[in-house]
Amino acid sequence: MRINMDMLPNILTIGRIVLTPIFIIFLFMEAEWSKPAALIIFIIAGITDAYDGRIARKRGLETKTGEFLDPLADKILVSSAFISFAIMDKIPYWMVVLIVFRDLFVTGLRMTFLRYGISMVTSKVAKLKTAAQISAILVILTVLSLKTIKFISSETFLQFIDRYDIVWYVALITTFFTVYTGINYLFSNRGAIRTFITTRK
Repeated sequence: MRINMDMLPNILTIGRIVLTPIFIIFLFMEAEWSKPAALIIFIIAGITDAYDGRIARKRGLETKTGEFLDPLADKILVSSAFISFAIMDKIPYWMVVLIVFRDLFVTGLRMTFLRYGISMVTSKVAKLKTAAQISAILVILTVLSLKTIKFISSETFLQFIDRYDIVWYVALITTFFTVYTGINYLFSNRGAIRTFITTRK
């Protein structure tokens, strides 16, 4: 079956959403290969995130549907991963609450403004937020995978990770950066927010 290239960006985005529950299933499975499988699935999902928007912009295929689905797919994947880590007792719940609340709040705000025809600017710092979150998730997934498959050569590395709580600090830095980007996003769009408030009076 031939893929319609005009639909490719949205297909990649929807594929990321579909991969999320599969990723979670493998993450919670107890088989020796399940954590590495979850890592591979997450990497594939991350690749779709890197290319869907790029393809859309390069080919002039940007659509309202894509603008809605792309950030939504990111939030579903990233939030699901962090919530899963908290359930697995790998990171504290308060970090997850801050990360998820920030992402849902900003996404809800963007969607509301789009309904009223008000565009919001995404700063370079905010764009780095998703990359930082994905990097943190990859670090945690890599550690979980190494602990599961128990490579002898990785024992020293894992002991270092556990001794200095590297996973906790990675999650902490990601949490603070996520909150900072949320504040920065609101500040960068203060004009749009004023316009929205004025039009609603």
